[in-house]
Amino acid sequence: MLEGKKILLTGPAGNIGYPLAMALAKDNDVWGVSRFGDPAEREKVEALGVTTRAVDLGSGEFGDLPADFDYVLHLSAYTSGNDYYAAIRTNAEGTALLMTHCREAKAFLSMSSTSVYTPNPDPWHPFDEYTDPLGGTILPTSPHYPISKVVQEGVARSVARQLGLPTIIARMNAAYGNTGMGGQPGRLFDMVRDGKPITLRWDPNPYSVIHDRDIHAQVGSILEAATPEAPIINWGGDEAVTAQDMCALFGDILCVTPDISVHYPERSQKGVVVDNTRRMAITGPCNVHWRDGMREMAEAHMRRDASGAG
Repeated sequence: MLEGKKILLTGPAGNIGYPLAMALAKDNDVWGVSRFGDPAEREKVEALGVTTRAVDLGSGEFGDLPADFDYVLHLSAYTSGNDYYAAIRTNAEGTALLMTHCREAKAFLSMSSTSVYTPNPDPWHPFDEYTDPLGGTILPTSPHYPISKVVQEGVARSVARQLGLPTIIARMNAAYGNTGMGGQPGRLFDMVRDGKPITLRWDPNPYSVIHDRDIHAQVGSILEAATPEAPIINWGGDEAVTAQDMCALFGDILCVTPDISVHYPERSQKGVVVDNTRRMAITGPCNVHWRDGMREMAEAHMRRDASGAG
């Protein structure tokens, strides 16, 4: 666990960033940067005790943002629209500019994504950080994202070596939890609850899901593993769970039958199961069983529904 540290977190209002900011702000001096286009998002983050600054990473203009952070958790990413060059400017160039600004940090975590892996015909194939090919995936909702993350990884590795900045690249899988929208599993729960048709990429469609509590418990150990050679790890849970099984669990909780169909977009990943050998050597095993974690998430969503909080 991190305590008494000065930590910079990019994307503090996001699906992963917000619960992490909530956990870290209890015992650390946490700063959060984002564009903060929605003032309500900034207010929500500041209510956690986080000091915020509005920053466009791709611009390289950091204003009065300090540079004396112990640790940097770079989670934010350009995911909207269909502008490849804007995505590379923000995700890749922005990473280099941020690393240079915070070059004296003890460690820099650059968040990547398991969407960087080229699709494998076997949906249960466990992707390995150093042997599986990269760059062949197209996400239907964000086609620029995977390739911009591949470029970001190359930039982070180069800058880490140039600056001698201890860095680690973590390819996140499917994060979920009780705070915020709950990531992809949370979106599936909302669709089951609302009776909406659900289209999945394959049958089966498995993921290495990981709960917010495990992410928080592991982040300190992951930062300790950072070096100027910028090692790469998969950051996913220890259990491979299909989206079909998630929906079935949500259906049982809500006493409904999910409306599921399958459509495979060309060059999309049928499944995203990861080999966690390297991460487990650093952090040890996860603690939250997926059924327990997703029941908690579902109950949190239902409490918000009942309170009218949305």
